[in-house]
Amino acid sequence: MVTFNKLIPELIVSDIKASSRFYCKIIGFSVEYERPNDGFMFISYHGSQLMLEQDDHEESPWRVGPLQKPYGRGMNLSIDCPDVRALAKTLIGSGYELHKPIEECWYKENNLLQGQSNFLVLDPDGYLLRFAQYLGSKSSRNELR
Repeated sequence: MVTFNKLIPELIVSDIKASSRFYCKIIGFSVEYERPNDGFMFISYHGSQLMLEQDDHEESPWRVGPLQKPYGRGMNLSIDCPDVRALAKTLIGSGYELHKPIEECWYKENNLLQGQSNFLVLDPDGYLLRFAQYLGSKSSRNELR
């Protein structure tokens, strides 16, 4: 039985097969379950969860307006990743360009700096994904971002 996170983004996609290849075959998401006749997949990756649904091109209460690429403008999905360098290499080797290369960032949280190494990539529909690897914490006496 699947344990559901409290928040699970559901992305309308233009081609469920292309999205499945990108998320599952290239990145390594696992299919928790799917409904092929509905063009639906529920997938997970190291604790992150997504739902993908094939666009039916019809009026639907799930669509709030026309879809134009890139989808999801104005938001990004931050996804924990155990090894951002290996994943970035896999994506580049599969023909995907990084939207922003790997960088190390330190963010202030109270009296600490929390570190992460991350990069940005667009999925086949243009959803912006940030894959982030935790680097630990240190004193906030250093310069902040």
